[in-house]
Amino acid sequence: MSVGHATSVALITGASSGIGEGFARALVARGERVILVARRVERLEQLAAELGGPDRALPLAFDLSRPDTGRALASRLIEEGLHVDLLVNNAGVGGTGRFWEESPERLEQIVDLNARALVTLSRLWLPAMVARGRGRILNVVSMSAFQPVPYLATYAASKAFALSLSEALSVELEGTGVKVLAVCPGLVRTEFQERAGTDRVPYDRSPTQSVVEVVSAALAGLEGRGSTLIPAFRDRLSVFAQRLVPRGFVRRTAARLFVPQ
Repeated sequence: MSVGHATSVALITGASSGIGEGFARALVARGERVILVARRVERLEQLAAELGGPDRALPLAFDLSRPDTGRALASRLIEEGLHVDLLVNNAGVGGTGRFWEESPERLEQIVDLNARALVTLSRLWLPAMVARGRGRILNVVSMSAFQPVPYLATYAASKAFALSLSEALSVELEGTGVKVLAVCPGLVRTEFQERAGTDRVPYDRSPTQSVVEVVSAALAGLEGRGSTLIPAFRDRLSVFAQRLVPRGFVRRTAARLFVPQ
């Protein structure tokens, strides 16, 4: 599929709340047009109206956990005469619990949305970006990408996949004019905690940063040279400390923090 047209936009997945909504507000404030993608059509339409209507923010309701949705979304943008200059892969879902007690459907949804959709969307729009010699992909990952997290096992594994893919692509794309950045925030207070069940575990519930702080750091990071960004100093210190202790200690510490109560 060929995806490339004249009007430049930012495509934001998971845009109906949280960090995705934060990116939408920040980018529109900078004068960019945004495409808002999520499942909750009412929330998308309300946000789009607040941001100035479809000429500034176009709401498109798609469930990216479905295998065929990425191509359907691309076809819709072709119909609209739009290309994607900035792709923000933010949509994600989590789940807390013992792996063997989780429903297979829920685990597959986590992998489909957090990993497969990221691959599909990036592959759909990267060729046009490379052909133009410019473009940016911003993958919202997580601090959980840096270590196994028992009781959050599938989510953490999907984020480790996202981080690895982002860092590999950043090397492949050197010299093309296209940048890939993995942003790895720690705890940011959004609806995600309640939906994923992480509000009911011993994990420290004090946020390391706000949505505004994460979004601001991420957009600034797109202008830099790095491929991975950990916005909060406390989280950067945590990743550094993990390298100094045995991996078994790290995963058992994570288990104590995320064991279901």
